[in-house]
Amino acid sequence: MADELMRLQLADEEGVFAVRQAGRHVAAALHCPHHDQVRVATALSELGRELYSSYGRVTVAFQLDRNPEGNPGLVIELVFDARPDVVIPGEGVTAAARLMDLVEEDGAGGLSLVRTRKNLPTGTRITDGELDELRLRLRQMHPVSALEELRTQNTELIESLEESQHRREELQELNAELEKTNQGVMALYAELSEELEKTNQGVVALYAELDEKTDQLREAVETKNRFWAAISHELRTPINGIVGLARLLLDPQNGSLDEEQKQQVSLVVDTGVALLGMVDELLDMAKAEQGRLEPRLGLTDTHSMLGQLTALLVPIAKSKSLTLTVDAADAPSVLVTDEVMLTRVLRNLLGNALKFTDAGEVRLTVRPAPDHVVFVVSDTGRGIAPADHERVFEEFYQVPGVSAAGTGLGLPYARRLVTLLGGDLSLESALGAGTTVTVRLPTDQPLADLGLRHVLVVHGEDASRRALRGLVEGGAGRVSEAPDAATALNLAASDAPDLVLLGSGEDLTALPPDAMVVAVTEGTVSGQPPPRADATLSRDHIDPVMLAETVRQVRERRTQGDR
Repeated sequence: MADELMRLQLADEEGVFAVRQAGRHVAAALHCPHHDQVRVATALSELGRELYSSYGRVTVAFQLDRNPEGNPGLVIELVFDARPDVVIPGEGVTAAARLMDLVEEDGAGGLSLVRTRKNLPTGTRITDGELDELRLRLRQMHPVSALEELRTQNTELIESLEESQHRREELQELNAELEKTNQGVMALYAELSEELEKTNQGVVALYAELDEKTDQLREAVETKNRFWAAISHELRTPINGIVGLARLLLDPQNGSLDEEQKQQVSLVVDTGVALLGMVDELLDMAKAEQGRLEPRLGLTDTHSMLGQLTALLVPIAKSKSLTLTVDAADAPSVLVTDEVMLTRVLRNLLGNALKFTDAGEVRLTVRPAPDHVVFVVSDTGRGIAPADHERVFEEFYQVPGVSAAGTGLGLPYARRLVTLLGGDLSLESALGAGTTVTVRLPTDQPLADLGLRHVLVVHGEDASRRALRGLVEGGAGRVSEAPDAATALNLAASDAPDLVLLGSGEDLTALPPDAMVVAVTEGTVSGQPPPRADATLSRDHIDPVMLAETVRQVRERRTQGDR
């Protein structure tokens, strides 16, 4: 709903000036900026002149639209009697449409109406009191003469011309600045293009050089591997000869030696064995780099392996007055891993710790963790500076200032083997605070993918049952043990097994027909399998991977037989 502010009658030529003046005053009173005041006045002047010339009397109504949901606006309606024989040129309406925010025509009811609108500045609010005061001021407004209005119009025109001139000058300055900028951009573009072209040429040359260096590096690696392999093979025979001869000297049947001689010959044997170990490590490093070194997974008796390792290293610890401690109380009794690789890893890590520790203790801690087992080798040695933590894993690198003998292959070799075993090796150390090396190996069970619910292990010896249990533990929902056939049949009657590992000659023909039976024999597999057995494996060569594959084949045969 719009509030009317004032109403004028345009009945003569002078009325056009009065309407123009009224439009400017109303726009000023409603806080319109000066340029909008001029637009409103000019639009009314053009419309009033054209409508009066065509139709005569025109009523002009000024209204305030206080739209609560949007911006308020000044609405001006021009009402006149339309005649069908008269057609206005429409120039005034077109001019007003360029100056106002809205211009619309309405010819309903026999009268014609032209409605215009100029939006007020955002945030403008007119109260009822201000509206009444505005109406009073507008009623007191006196019309001016045509000469006075012309003077005002000329003033506005001069101001517009000056503003236009000022803007033209600004535009010329901007164009000049833009021209300079364009020239600078073009020069920069040309310079960048030239530099890019040179860079591209350099990149192409660099790639060519990199390709050449890659080929050279590949040849160097292949040469190094061939060298390692050749040297290793060449060294193995004489070293074995030296070790063999030294051991013959230690044999009492070949003559007695005094204590000093025995000690010297024993040192020769120990040195020869150490050299053989280094030769084996060189061969393994070469195989690993060529992708030919693969782990052979099998059952590893953890405590037996650690016992042998301790027996080998204790003399070295005693010779340096060091304490070698192995904490394996919580270690898994059986691991599925490559025992040779794991032994070499731990021997390298413990040997390094003993070599670089002058006083105190070297400790090996073995503990289980979810989905893996952790081996931690810690010492009270001199430690390693942070800058060398990664460099010690580079082949042949030795920490500066360390006088202990070595080739710099121990840690790189250990990390390669741990990676092949599916684990990771990390090192923590600080100067004067010792070193801690942590090895994490997975404890994945190959049988886990077969979905076995119950596995029954049958064997008359406790140690053999434990070994067979280690093959399947973690790969089945439940593992039970039986020392004889009667116990096995009772267990099977209460909970039918999916798989039976039969380690001795018990008669288990009464087992449920759905149970798969794998016989595990001593020595080489030969002759007919035991009664009720679906497959036979040798205990000397069995490992979890082989057992899982055997169970999978038995299942496939049974499935094809059912068809």
